Amino acid sequence: MSIWPQLRRSRTVRAGRATGRVLRCGLMDTMLADLAVSVVLCFEHTLDEDRLAAGLARALERVPVFAGRLRTVDGVLEAVCDDSGVPFGAYAVEGTLAEAMARVTAPGAELVDRVDAPGARTGGAPLLTVRMTGTADGGTVLGCSWHHAIGDLHSFMLLLRIWSAAVEGEALPEAELVADQDALLDRVLPAEDCGRPGFRVPSHEEAELLVREVAAGPRANRTVQIAFTDAEVARMRARFGASAGRRLSSGDVLCAHLLHTLRELDGDGVERMLTVPVNARRWLGLPPALVGNLLSEVHVPHRPGDGPAALAGALRSAVEEFPTAHLNLRSNLGFLAALGRSRLRECVPLGFDPGERRFSFSNWSRFGAYRVSFQGNRPVFFSPAANYPLPWVSWTVEGFRGEGYLSTVVLPARLAARVRGAEGRAALHRYRTAADELPGSSAVLPKVV
Repeated sequence: MSIWPQLRRSRTVRAGRATGRVLRCGLMDTMLADLAVSVVLCFEHTLDEDRLAAGLARALERVPVFAGRLRTVDGVLEAVCDDSGVPFGAYAVEGTLAEAMARVTAPGAELVDRVDAPGARTGGAPLLTVRMTGTADGGTVLGCSWHHAIGDLHSFMLLLRIWSAAVEGEALPEAELVADQDALLDRVLPAEDCGRPGFRVPSHEEAELLVREVAAGPRANRTVQIAFTDAEVARMRARFGASAGRRLSSGDVLCAHLLHTLRELDGDGVERMLTVPVNARRWLGLPPALVGNLLSEVHVPHRPGDGPAALAGALRSAVEEFPTAHLNLRSNLGFLAALGRSRLRECVPLGFDPGERRFSFSNWSRFGAYRVSFQGNRPVFFSPAANYPLPWVSWTVEGFRGEGYLSTVVLPARLAARVRGAEGRAALHRYRTAADELPGSSAVLPKVV
């Protein structure tokens, strides 16, 4: 595939009216204010860029924060719905859709215009970008990048569903913006939670180490994508569930199997921590139309000697006990009050601890990526796109054409090579049988393990 896309047209998409509404960013929003999230959706057919742009404009009327800008007032990060707009670029490449899909996680793939998250903190950069790339065989890659401070994946998928409905001429789903997220949480959170904040202030020495880790990330780490069939996951659920003596979800067993196998391949038998983000909306009785970062997490110790079934069972218990044993959003607010907002940028989330090889497993399945439609076309592939080159971070979504599961994981280069080799493939797919139909991705995405 040509790595030099040819720009056909660039524009800025706006709703056409600025509400002027100002949203006071909450603690979680501010903690994520140096991060962008990038994803790609791949379609087998050519999409009309004018129809997409017009649909996006309508969606921005419903969710204007994505077309706004950030600012800081008296130390508080704010999002201003000023309709500054969303850069929308249309490109063409000489390669095929399969070649483009094979490069979605590669640095320099040029399928996404990554949001400049630090630069956007002062209003100097957009909060959402869209790049549409047409391939030589008539496919389309839609690359989207958004600023994490304005919303989590749930929020982006809400925008995507509204955008899809606008293009298809359907009724637009509702969206709800929050004027002050911390004030909202203060009203709905229980008086007491687990008592453990979700972030910490590292020592000076550790802070310097983390800076070096981030700088070295693109050179030291590699991104691996692993496809699991529905049959593999069903066998894991049956086997792990019988061993744990309880019903387990697909996410439970995938997380446990993936982490246990990676630790096995790495020869690492030390007890380490697992962090799994949790969408807190349902647990707090908040409406699903709420835009923002309504995230918390569970933290579970992983003892390799106990086996993957024990880890899957512990994760299921942690999720079920989340409101009483793991919810920490009120503790976060108390930590901020004691620390002072001016020192917030010194903090790091508990889940970010590469020195201790703390693994982060984000389950992006069941968010509906494969149900959106543009001009009657549903995506055949959805994937994160070279988000954070930091080790021990992973995302799991539905696989090619929405079948099975696809896990994207960032690993140290040496371990990544082992995972891609025969030993790694055999270990990862130990629950696959010769009779299983291979994932559809195996025919078009040769780099997927």
